[in-house]
Amino acid sequence: MIDEVLKVFKKIDAKDFRILTGIETGMKHFEWVPIEELNKYTKMPFDKLEYRLRKLVRDKLVVGTTQPYEGYQIYFEGYDALALNTFVKRKTISAIGDEVGVGKESVILEAIRQPELAIGKPSPVIIKFHREGRTSFKQIKRVREHIGEREHFSWIYAARLAAQREYEIMTKVYPQVSIPKPLDQNRHAIVMEIAKGSLLSKTKLLNAEWYLDEILRQVKITYSLGIIHADLSEYNIFVSEDGVQLIDWPQYITPAHPQADEILERDVSNVLVHFNRKYGVKRDLEEVIGEIKSAANLSEASKEEAIIDEESRDEESRDEEGNEEAIMDEAIMDEALIEGTGKGGKV
Repeated sequence: MIDEVLKVFKKIDAKDFRILTGIETGMKHFEWVPIEELNKYTKMPFDKLEYRLRKLVRDKLVVGTTQPYEGYQIYFEGYDALALNTFVKRKTISAIGDEVGVGKESVILEAIRQPELAIGKPSPVIIKFHREGRTSFKQIKRVREHIGEREHFSWIYAARLAAQREYEIMTKVYPQVSIPKPLDQNRHAIVMEIAKGSLLSKTKLLNAEWYLDEILRQVKITYSLGIIHADLSEYNIFVSEDGVQLIDWPQYITPAHPQADEILERDVSNVLVHFNRKYGVKRDLEEVIGEIKSAANLSEASKEEAIIDEESRDEESRDEEGNEEAIMDEAIMDEALIEGTGKGGKV
């Protein structure tokens, strides 16, 4: 659990982070990273390495096995610690707060971000930790189209890919689409501004029709940019006096997707059903879809770009080696950052 990470985060030093990074990179090749490989990577004497590994196991940052050989895996807690340390060193965050939300595939943590200018004030942000690998990977592949057909995976890769994908699309649609501002991404975690208001599913609206119109307007804008949310419902829409914000984007698709029309209809239907059931506000699904598509008026250039995006994603799905090399490269860069700055940051 993330609260376990927060309890031990200040005690983790650069050598501990080096071990965690060694396990992270070693999991590219091994289900259980042999202690001999960690010895080569960390260049620590065996006795000191074993002592630190026992401490990391005790702190629930890694897990170990002795059969058929002595080996180790990093789990979510250790991966959380690596991402948090990187955010602190980059000065993306300056303090870490409490866990504020847990979903099937994510954990949300509060944090503080220092102002870019000295005259500004610290601002609250959230860190979203993807947890796609927490369930069986075969199940994830069935429901997460972006993972593709790769055969060799670890949960690290599944969670990291989801975070990268969500951050990339958030930076593409912000600020045209009303979403929390994305600030940084590392491994399986994204730092973003706090969504305004409260979840649509938990809110009683006084002017339901206005909010419905605003949500559909955001869907139109998104579609005009060549993007379909693909997981839209009352559970990932925030509403406030200022308007609405759409969250949770890792499943997005483009209009070039073979099931784009069906998925767009599902997104819109989820919203219309909610407003009809809770407020008695009725809209015709076909008319709304027609308005979205006609208002979007995708140019030939944007259509072509969407097709290219789809083809690029298919090619990326076949290029497992290159993507996993990126994991190793970022881990090495983060390690250099760790070694240059010492212990983990403030909590």
